[in-house]
Amino acid sequence: MKINKLLIANRGEIALRIMRTAKEMGIKTVAVFSEADRNALHTQYADEAVCIGPALSSESYLRMDKIINAAKLCRADAIHPGYGFLSENPDFAEKVLENNLIFIGPTPESMRWMGNKLTAKKLAKENKVPVLPGTDTKITSTEKCIEVAKTIGFPVLVKASAGGGGKGMRILYSEENAYKIIHSAMHEAKSSFGDDSVFIEKYLPAPRHIELQVLCDNFGNSVYLFERECSIQRRHQKLIEEAPSCLLTPEKRKEMGECAIRLAKACNYRNAGTLEFLMDENMNFYFMEMNTRLQVEHPVTELITGIDIVREQLTIAMGNPLRFNQDNLSINGHAIELRINAEDPENNFMPDSGKLSSYKIPQGVGIRVDDGFKENQEIPVYYDSMIGKLIVWGETREIAIQRILRAIDDFEITGINTTLLFGRWVFNHLDFKNGKINTKFIENNFNAGNLNGNLSEQEEIAGAVLAVCYWNHFKASSKISIQQEASRKNISNWKKNRIHHSSNFPNGASVTA
Repeated sequence: MKINKLLIANRGEIALRIMRTAKEMGIKTVAVFSEADRNALHTQYADEAVCIGPALSSESYLRMDKIINAAKLCRADAIHPGYGFLSENPDFAEKVLENNLIFIGPTPESMRWMGNKLTAKKLAKENKVPVLPGTDTKITSTEKCIEVAKTIGFPVLVKASAGGGGKGMRILYSEENAYKIIHSAMHEAKSSFGDDSVFIEKYLPAPRHIELQVLCDNFGNSVYLFERECSIQRRHQKLIEEAPSCLLTPEKRKEMGECAIRLAKACNYRNAGTLEFLMDENMNFYFMEMNTRLQVEHPVTELITGIDIVREQLTIAMGNPLRFNQDNLSINGHAIELRINAEDPENNFMPDSGKLSSYKIPQGVGIRVDDGFKENQEIPVYYDSMIGKLIVWGETREIAIQRILRAIDDFEITGINTTLLFGRWVFNHLDFKNGKINTKFIENNFNAGNLNGNLSEQEEIAGAVLAVCYWNHFKASSKISIQQEASRKNISNWKKNRIHHSSNFPNGASVTA
């Protein structure tokens, strides 16, 4: 089965990233957009675009009926969900298939298996994939949570059974205040996922977060595209990713990869997916969850393998076998990704919004920027804070770090606060350079004062020496910052769009062609 026209049920940088590969494959694209995204880049880049509702995602990007109707209206053959929104919703995948459309992703059955953390852990145990000690069933009672925690031994992690992303997750260090903490976790789980059930597992104080990318076709062929290190996080959400991990030996990589494939095959997985693991200080690893979709950080894997993961997703969805096996794959160099979020690191990473007064991306060998905005464009307050991703490749990890530092200095963004300076601080940090990182890296090392000057350790020492030598002669302060000067960038060659109204489309939607 061939895909001639693809609807991307998403927005921003990931919608553009998918469209570019589709265009290379000769596939026409359809964008969907909310009223807040009418002038967004993804709506302009697509061959056709359909407005599916107001700014709120609950009235637009999360509306299954509107997205499927848009696909029918434009006579699309398939829907790619990207990540976020409906990407891991098995009901959406099922409705896509029921409407004789191709869903770019796994089957609804696989999504249900792995979307429930308890069934996923049970399947992992059955297939000899290590898991952390914890409960095998949902818990809806605070008293039961406390009882189980005491049996496992503090500290433990309380986690929402129906979702992830740090929602409904709390740490219990002792029985003190346990009732209040568990109640808070259950309340957040209910608000986020409509299900207040939780489960308990042993808490690792400072693990590394390592994930394995897998590709599986419809003929029983499966490969893992090696690992990504995702330990630099705030509030359980990733900010920096790299591939490969500087910690793993070839033997440990093979062991984890084989576990990932075993578990993917156990749930009859198809298409691209990611299995996430925690690793302790003794390099023992434990399965955490599976993301049944494309990951935000997939570009670092693409850069070290030379494989376009979106192309493989589309190829598999069209019924073709994988073009390579595990023996054909190898790691080439090192890649690092920094998520450029509209956030203020000096204010607890609070989201920011406003206009991109100036926006100029870095260029040069080994630099890739996946973004969804342009200069003078407003950053909406309705969606995720990510503006884009800065990804670099180098022959070695050291070269990649040098390259991303240069790229950050060359990146010009004014008008909003971003995580660029935070990234510069991380990549200059001696522990990061030495690979001594874990999920507590930000918590243990970062505070708002780190960005005042954004000096490296060597620069701080040099500055202190100069201050002592010249204190009696000079009183001056220095500050190193990313050069930010206003500039204008004209985006040309955008096609002139016309808005067509369709009386048979619900809620007065419009189509751009």
